[in-house]
Amino acid sequence: MPAISLRPATTEDIPLILQLIRELAEYEKAPEQAIATPESIRAALFGTLHGRSPLAECIIGELDGQAQGLALFFLNYSTWTGKPGMYLEDLFVRPSARGAGLGKALLMHLAKIACVRGCTRFEWAVLDWNTPAIDFYKAMGAIPMDEWTVYRLSGGALQRLASSASTAG
Repeated sequence: MPAISLRPATTEDIPLILQLIRELAEYEKAPEQAIATPESIRAALFGTLHGRSPLAECIIGELDGQAQGLALFFLNYSTWTGKPGMYLEDLFVRPSARGAGLGKALLMHLAKIACVRGCTRFEWAVLDWNTPAIDFYKAMGAIPMDEWTVYRLSGGALQRLASSASTAG
């Protein structure tokens, strides 16, 4: 069994992070949607974006010293619990490295971070056709939130709504 190691991403990992994001987008059949740039990743993970501290964090997963996956996450907040939560934006392990325990190690590591930071929830989304991932998550004890539907505003719809907001103050 290969040796698993996990480490926080550094600025030197930006090309790797982008490559893994692109590989995930290809796996999810949406490569054209992966438009992040080195600058946007640097600002979001290691610098400031719009005057805020880093918006997200990334853990790199390695097998025998070779980067094979990542977990990119950020904290959110639950008004119902009055506590922070953790949202897993991306969990990806290269197909050739699956089955070695890296995905489980990444999830366990994030669960520990969530507990240390006082999070009451650890959530993520998964495509409904991705049965290998769904089975994997269920095996970890995760439950689907079937009563919730995710909504998204993006592109022109987001711009139209923003432009219709009153600027009066």
